[in-house]
Amino acid sequence: MSSDTRTLLHACCGPCSLEPTRILAEEDVDFAIHYANSNIFPPEEYAHRLATLAEHVSGPANIELVEGDYDPQAWEREVAVHGTNRENRCRACYRLRFEETAREAKRRGFDTISTTLTISPYQLTDVIFEELEAAAARHGLKTDARDYRACYWEATRLSREKGMYRQNYCGCRFSIAEAEQQRAAAKACRAEKKRLRTIARLRLAAEGAEVPGWTR
Repeated sequence: MSSDTRTLLHACCGPCSLEPTRILAEEDVDFAIHYANSNIFPPEEYAHRLATLAEHVSGPANIELVEGDYDPQAWEREVAVHGTNRENRCRACYRLRFEETAREAKRRGFDTISTTLTISPYQLTDVIFEELEAAAARHGLKTDARDYRACYWEATRLSREKGMYRQNYCGCRFSIAEAEQQRAAAKACRAEKKRLRTIARLRLAAEGAEVPGWTR
């Protein structure tokens, strides 16, 4: 990126912002953060994530933080209509938030938009890039579209080390149920593996064979 480029970085939360902001700062990119996340439910969760992000950017990083409008009604009108169709719902959600970031970037004199969303391996990365490019094109802006997934585990480690609040679902009311289902499925899978190991161990013991050490 050229030295005269100004980037407005859409951010979803503090932990996901750690590595993208570090990288941009190391590259001397002139950027500010835009917290535009009307998808987050409930309002208390929105405020909690914003406070965590604000604490990060107000520290040594000293990054300008611009809060967008929190408009869950707009999210319900434009996104919730897709219900449990995750790809359509997430695409509409990205579009809504990136459109807001692009409008704000244009209004404030930024020429480039970017996002931290690609750090999560649970997001739809290709769809993010498509919607980011489309939002930028509608407003005559450029994009700094980066795939940050390789930084995910480092961001996870750092956020835990710093004691940052780490949410356990993406943000919207649909994702709460989806995350609970995923955790339940993972728990059931672990339980089944443990059951099978126990059966195998008991069988070996019954046959008089030496039982090797087992780890959970």
